[in-house]
Amino acid sequence: MTVLTTTSNVRGITPDAIAALITVPVERDSVAAQASTIIPTDATHTHIPLVTGDPTAAWVGEGNEITASDPTIDDLVIIPAKVAGLTVITNELAADSSPEASGIVGDGLARDIARKIDAAFFGSKGSSTVQPAGLEDLTGVGAVDAGAAWADVDAFAEALSNAETLGLALTSFVANPADALTLAQLKESTTSKRPLLTPDPTQPTRRTIQGVPLLVSSAVTAGTVWGIPKTRALLIRRNDVDLQVDTSPYFTSDRTAVRATMRVGFAFPHAAAVQKITLSGD
Repeated sequence: MTVLTTTSNVRGITPDAIAALITVPVERDSVAAQASTIIPTDATHTHIPLVTGDPTAAWVGEGNEITASDPTIDDLVIIPAKVAGLTVITNELAADSSPEASGIVGDGLARDIARKIDAAFFGSKGSSTVQPAGLEDLTGVGAVDAGAAWADVDAFAEALSNAETLGLALTSFVANPADALTLAQLKESTTSKRPLLTPDPTQPTRRTIQGVPLLVSSAVTAGTVWGIPKTRALLIRRNDVDLQVDTSPYFTSDRTAVRATMRVGFAFPHAAAVQKITLSGD
């Protein structure tokens, strides 16, 4: 489908203005980006260090030699994969210069790139040879059984405790919209209408569980809530985010192609720190 000047709510678009509308909106709209630490890079391969064994310490008497010990070091090698979007506009539309309309194409591409990143981050690569592995591909995560239905926040307290045992703190829970709604509707007791989830005083519209922000993404499998420590969930983004505007492919129809590409990869250097809270049977 081609965007026309007669398309509803379209006044015009300036292709040169789109470039700034890709990276920032993607990182703003992607729940994966909000839940993880973003690492910009110019490298083809990004090495994430893993400490699989700590150096040892010991009590030492005054003046005695301190025994040296070495950590056991490994690394994850991440090669960011490309996610891309393409749309086509008429040259009449591209020739207009209304700044209010300049975001229509760029925002649309950015939103869909953000959705694709979230789907990959919270899902599984399956048989894909290009999509990066996501949380559903991760082995060794902390598994928490929440029972047959969401009835209280005990499972979330257990997830927090699991992370704390490793010396870490969960910085967000991420749920499917259906599960987030059920959790938001839980009451303190059968005789109370007060929500069980606590509001964030600094952001009244944001919900928290045990003081940890609850984020929502349709990319999360229903019946599963992820507990994520931001320092152990990394989103590696190549700096060469690209946006190209080209009239040649559609020269005979007087149209312009707009293409946006971004390369990202994911790393979870401490799988046990990530908590997977699931309903029984899911």
